[in-house]
Amino acid sequence: MDTIRLGRTNLVVNKNGFGALPVQRVDITGAAALLRRAYESGIDYFDTARAYTDSEEKMGVALSDVREKIIISTKTHASTPEEFWQHLAESLRLLKTDYIDIYQFHNPAFCPKPGDGTGLYECMLEAKAQGKIRFIGITNHRLAVAEEAVLSGLYDTLQFPFSYLADEKEEALVRLCEEKDVGFICMKALAGGLITRSDVAYAYLNQFPVAPIWGIQRENELDEFLSYQDNPPAMTEERLAYVAKERTELVGEFCRGCGYCMPCPAGIEINTCARMSLLLRRSPTAGHLSEGGQAMMKKIENCIQCGQCKAKCPYGLDTPNLLKRNYEDYLTFLK
Repeated sequence: MDTIRLGRTNLVVNKNGFGALPVQRVDITGAAALLRRAYESGIDYFDTARAYTDSEEKMGVALSDVREKIIISTKTHASTPEEFWQHLAESLRLLKTDYIDIYQFHNPAFCPKPGDGTGLYECMLEAKAQGKIRFIGITNHRLAVAEEAVLSGLYDTLQFPFSYLADEKEEALVRLCEEKDVGFICMKALAGGLITRSDVAYAYLNQFPVAPIWGIQRENELDEFLSYQDNPPAMTEERLAYVAKERTELVGEFCRGCGYCMPCPAGIEINTCARMSLLLRRSPTAGHLSEGGQAMMKKIENCIQCGQCKAKCPYGLDTPNLLKRNYEDYLTFLK
């Protein structure tokens, strides 16, 4: 079983971390059974967030009786101290615990620091002094914010997207975390569903000092990752060639599906529509081309060119233009 030390926290976790965002889409009985099976099969690190609707509640139902045997990280998207304490109290209540191992700022547009006027980092310090959190982390999709957080010395962990589609700057960020002894928690290891071979994704990440959290909502997905515990995929010549092919096809201006551009004032499901061309070529087309799929894509015609999605995209994409191109391509599949 592969493990990884999360930087200066000295927490050692299974490289099969459980990303609990998708369990929002599973009923509480099914979600609890999935989480429990993951734990009983050796997974000991579980990541969630206050923003993930009932994910924390489901984790609390499934795992509160084994709390001392697992590592839990959750997140706050608070913008004020009052909201921070509300989020923390609610997370503790739902998780059925009196402490959180890693409490993370959830994708802030800036790097919270002491004395910055928000009072947010001071809240983290007070929560730690009270014993309600053990370590302070931050998640982000913006390279500049992530780098600033690591260099600040204020954060024990960083959660950032990383996969075999990463470029040199993102690989350098991993090495910077290693140098500064900051634990690197890897999200979007399957690039929001665009990467379809988890064995290749696992093998690639196993070359780096990162702790992947895999988004899991189905038994067969859990089975797939559990199979890697005793037989971790190695980076073979075949897998290297596959990565090279994937990078040729996917690296560049494509939507990662993070959803930070949402909601759209015109009701467009941007984080699906803006990557439809890739989805049509990398997954079964029937669902995408169904009546519901067509209605979803047709909403692109209602774009009011407000620019909100473009301004909020952490990857700097020209989202309105990307939507337009994807819609034009989509229509060719209907002919």
